[in-house]
Amino acid sequence: MRRVLLGAAMALALAAPAFAQDKQTLADIRKELGQLSSQLQSLRSELVASGAKGMQAAGGASALQRMDTMEASISRLTSQTEALQNRIDRVVKDGSNRIGDLEFRVCELEEGCDPGSVGNAPLGGSGGGDAPKSAGASSLTAPAPNMTNAPKGDLTVNEQTDFDRAKGVLGQGDFRGAADLFATFTQTYPGGPLTPEAGYLRGDALNRAGDVPGAARAWLDAFSADPAGPRAADNLLELGKALGALGQTSEACTTLREVAVRFPGSQAAGKVPGAQSQLACN
Repeated sequence: MRRVLLGAAMALALAAPAFAQDKQTLADIRKELGQLSSQLQSLRSELVASGAKGMQAAGGASALQRMDTMEASISRLTSQTEALQNRIDRVVKDGSNRIGDLEFRVCELEEGCDPGSVGNAPLGGSGGGDAPKSAGASSLTAPAPNMTNAPKGDLTVNEQTDFDRAKGVLGQGDFRGAADLFATFTQTYPGGPLTPEAGYLRGDALNRAGDVPGAARAWLDAFSADPAGPRAADNLLELGKALGALGQTSEACTTLREVAVRFPGSQAAGKVPGAQSQLACN
């Protein structure tokens, strides 16, 4: 019986890395590792209490050595999990700081916007707490392919109709009307497969209407809502160009650099050098 328990504990220890990849949260992983460590300690106590006969049944003196190896493996996995959570928390905090700083600066350019009322835009993570505003650059990276067409997915009839209507108004040259329709669309269908495209096109419509501050805000909102989505790189690129058009050269250059850092290899990243050249970024 003890041999079976010992074998099961060894199997669990060896399976821990694969198990960690399947869990949804790091907290779940740490909890399971803690439970495994507790079970191993109980097994050790039971084995020691069983005396020489029990040790022999478990495989001899080497059984304790194998348990020591398993404990060391569990301890190492726990430490790695803690380090990973700390790293994720730092990345999320930096990303939230960067978005919050951009929101503050864009708000300063908009009429009737109170910079003091601008909140943070946490990207989510293991902690999920608010992060203070900062001008520091984010180290967050996320692969996000540049997609020209709207992403495919399950659509309702009304969703496709509303999107096509807004896009049709944009094609007719009614930029302000299109921007309003796209804004309504993103509010009506949050998280929908066409919402990232609608957010990007809303910024484009406002920019064509001559409302550059509004366009900057729209692209920032779209990026904040989906910082790793199919239009994230385009939103960040256009935001940087809009900030440059508004005379915020330093912020524009920093934002353009973020495009290349976050989305290397994307079409948007390929357009960064040209935009940087126009702004004479260092």
